[in-house]
This record gives sequence, C-alpha cells and structure tokens, in this order.
Amino acid sequence: MSEIWQNILRGFTEAQPLDLANLVLGVTGVWLMTRRSLWAFPVGLVAVSVQGVLFWQATFYADAKVQGFFFVCLIYGWWHWTKHKGGAPELPVTRLSWTARLAGVGAASALCLGWGAWQASHTDAAMPYRDTFIASFSLLGQVWQVRKRVENWPVWAVVNLVAIATFWSAELAFTAFLYTIFLGLGLVGWRAWTKALENKNAATSKEEA
Repeated sequence: MSEIWQNILRGFTEAQPLDLANLVLGVTGVWLMTRRSLWAFPVGLVAVSVQGVLFWQATFYADAKVQGFFFVCLIYGWWHWTKHKGGAPELPVTRLSWTARLAGVGAASALCLGWGAWQASHTDAAMPYRDTFIASFSLLGQVWQVRKRVENWPVWAVVNLVAIATFWSAELAFTAFLYTIFLGLGLVGWRAWTKALENKNAATSKEEA
C-alpha cells in the first residue's frame, strides 16, 4: 500500500503544469455535471482539450481522438440543456428503454472491437483494445450524458474502472489517480441524478392524481 501512495505522490510532484490543469479541470467538470449545472459545459470544453493533448503524448491515440467528439458533444449538450428545458428550471433527467440500452452497448462493443483491431495492426498504441474500450464506451457515456439520461453514470463507472487498471499498468499513476476520483464522483452523480428522476416521477404522479 505504501508503494501505491508513493507512486501517486510521485505523480503529483513530477506532474507538469498540463497534468495539474487536467486534474483541476477534470474534477471540477465532473463535479458540476453531478450537480446538473450548465457550468459543466464550458469547463468540460477546456478539460477535454487538455486531455486530448495528454493522451496523444502517451500514445493512447483512440482516447486522444475521442476528445474531439467530446468537444462537439459538450457544445451540443450545452445547447440542448438550455433550449429544451421549456419553462422548467432545468432539463429533466430521463431513463432509457431496455431496447435503447442494448442498442447503445452493442454499438459501443462493435466499435471497440473494430477500432481495436485496426489500432493493433496499424499503430504503436500501447494497449489497443483497452484503449478503444475506454474510448468507445466513453463515447456512449458522453452521448447519454448530454441527453441527460441517468444510464450514463453506470457506463462511466465501468469506463473508469477499466481506465484505472489500464493507466496504472501503463505506469501513468497520476492519470489512474485522476480516474479514481472520477469513479467516486460518478457514483455520487449516479445517486444524485437517480434521486432527481425519482422526484420528477413523484411530482408527475401527484399532478395526475
């Protein structure tokens, strides 16, 4: 255990300014998203730009490229959350059907396998399949998040668990530590969004009674 903490501490002490910016922006952005705050979007736009640079430098090319998709998603989400809330204080949290859930997971799995095979044969990616798993399911989580679907949080939980193991084995202790924080915040977000959904459903039931 002491060796683990030493590795994390070394990550802090040896971190470059861009690494520290990634930590602060990433944690702040996810925390704001758990609060369903519109400020999550401008902070997130800067965060994914920084992460894109860091992933490319570490040869996690799939994760680096997917930050561009995240950038577009965040712009769309900012617009969607603002435009479609109607007269309500905020866009409500919603839940997907089982068909939509299975379709999303199936699409992400197919993308992971195809992209991973291409990376394994055409690039020097450090861990091609784990890299594309993180990237593919992050795409799914991001799409569901900007659509304000509560299912985005369990997807992020799985992504973060895989990312922690992947980046730790790649000796990227600082990045692994960052994803551990994301995991904890994601669990908080899952609970908060579920509660918001339950409150909305309860309010709707009272109006219909």
